[in-house]
Amino acid sequence: MFGTVYRMRPKAGMETAIEELMRREEKERAMPAGLIAGYLFRSRSRPGELIGVAVFDSEISYRRNADDPEQGRWYRQLRDLLEADPEWNDGDVLVALNELSTVMLGP
Repeated sequence: MFGTVYRMRPKAGMETAIEELMRREEKERAMPAGLIAGYLFRSRSRPGELIGVAVFDSEISYRRNADDPEQGRWYRQLRDLLEADPEWNDGDVLVALNELSTVMLGP
């Protein structure tokens, strides 16, 4: 598995708009091929910061999603709500502690 952990700082008053954008995309757009999970956190240690996690079944699926024009359209909408570009931290998933971990990574 492969994914990213990203940090972003919404413009003042835009946190709810970011949540709504993500929920709307989940309802209106087919989930990207290979997407296993996605999460959005409100940081408690860094007020005003959101932390996202996206996990894919492979780096190929992750890159394919990143190159998808629909993803580019969605990202531009997200970027308009942020003070600056997100900080992306891509990498291989070494351990997954959930029901899918047994299926995806083995015992």
